[in-house]
Amino acid sequence: MNSVTGKFLTFIAALCMAGPAIAQLDDESRVAEIYAHRCKGCHGAEGDGLGPAAERLNPPPRDFTLGMYKFKSSGFEEFLPNDDDLLRMIRDGMAGTAMPGWGDILSNQEMADLVVYIKTLAGYAADEKPGQQVDYGTEIVSSAESVRIGKELFLDRDRCSECHGKAGKGDAIKSLKDDNGERTWPRNLTKPWTFRASNDRRDIYSRISTGIPGTQMPSFSDPASDKVLSVDERWHVANYVSSLAKTEKIVRPENTVVKAAQLAGDLPDTADDPAWQQAEPSTFFLVPQILAEERLFRPSNDTISVSALYNEKNIAFLLEWDDRTMSIAGDETAEKIADGQVFEDSVAIQLPLEIPQGMEKPYFGMGDPTHLVNIWQWKSGTIDKPENVSLINARGIDDIERQDAAAAGIRASGIYLDGSWRVVISRGLVTSRPEQDIQFAEGQFIPLALAAWDGSNGESGSRHTMTSWYWLLLKPPAGPRPVVFAFVVIALIFGGELAWARSASRAREEQ
Repeated sequence: MNSVTGKFLTFIAALCMAGPAIAQLDDESRVAEIYAHRCKGCHGAEGDGLGPAAERLNPPPRDFTLGMYKFKSSGFEEFLPNDDDLLRMIRDGMAGTAMPGWGDILSNQEMADLVVYIKTLAGYAADEKPGQQVDYGTEIVSSAESVRIGKELFLDRDRCSECHGKAGKGDAIKSLKDDNGERTWPRNLTKPWTFRASNDRRDIYSRISTGIPGTQMPSFSDPASDKVLSVDERWHVANYVSSLAKTEKIVRPENTVVKAAQLAGDLPDTADDPAWQQAEPSTFFLVPQILAEERLFRPSNDTISVSALYNEKNIAFLLEWDDRTMSIAGDETAEKIADGQVFEDSVAIQLPLEIPQGMEKPYFGMGDPTHLVNIWQWKSGTIDKPENVSLINARGIDDIERQDAAAAGIRASGIYLDGSWRVVISRGLVTSRPEQDIQFAEGQFIPLALAAWDGSNGESGSRHTMTSWYWLLLKPPAGPRPVVFAFVVIALIFGGELAWARSASRAREEQ
């Protein structure tokens, strides 16, 4: 009897013992079919996490045969989660991974039966339950005082900042690997939408209490730990972590236009210039480049924000994105935490040579034979070379021509601080080479796309993250024109009413 047959028989025995919540006799084969159709591609036929798609996924699929689960509400010493923990993962999926939510496709009974099937793959009985649960104690409501205490505990003896960084962006200088030797990156706590098991404060408390088995995230309820936290302290830390959530630079699907505001004076040439407060940032998702060789399947950067300002002569862009590592090729510290060879961190702006009059745009993957694009690319530099900016003209990924960025008037500078890059790239609105460079104009919708590279994640060349096309709009100044127009309209209305009144008066006199 092979292992698959044995596990299936174990599953059938579990079904017979499990009671009314589990599939009836005539549904047994259907549950196996559901797993084969929905789960096998990633988790493998035997549940060992070695499905055909596994090598392309980060994080890798769960190995169900080990019986170890990362996200659970059972006690920190328990391997077995509650059934509701497994059901939730199946129903809702896991943010930031390839695990989708099946709640819209599978019935409640089908998902409940999958919970049993997954448990039997690790040798658990269908009705087996964990003996210990997370102690939630008395929940402490979030407040300014609780957040303050939580921050102190977070930073105390590098309890949490050792991995998550002082600002919670996962930028601590430490290389982490899970129990399988897979590279892992600390969670960026300012992006709660990436939390695998939700950003609800109760779930954050659970992660602090139980840790994440199989990873270097420890349990802070473990009395054997020298950094153990009491129930109240864990609630304070959970409240602090919850407070780190970004509220401004988040992706808003309805926002597809980068609005460049006009300044009367000089444009800022550094990222820390307070003039940038006058610009409205737009944030977009970054997706891995998988259209052309070499493809990127395991990205680390997921969003990027862009702001723009312009004056009578120039335009400047501020590009901001979280990056857990400052990648300087040749730097000893950078090489220690990199996933393989270290390349330069980088960011690029792509613009069409000609501003389209309609909705037609060049192909967003570096243009096409009939549509030339300009690409402005900043790189962080190496231990031997400072940061630099380059200009590429492209008619497709295989038809590129490198230009002199300085001759086009392109300048750039970057600042790395607390897990984030902030890069300013600027150029004149017009150049002396209209056949080579885009010429900016007020009041027109100009296609704009972005790309970013994390050098410590092995990203270089065509291995990067990118956006599709969005729009750039140089907003004309309001000026007095709308006010003058309003006065003209009022005058016309008043004049019309006065003429009507005089006409009516004459009509009455004639009668």
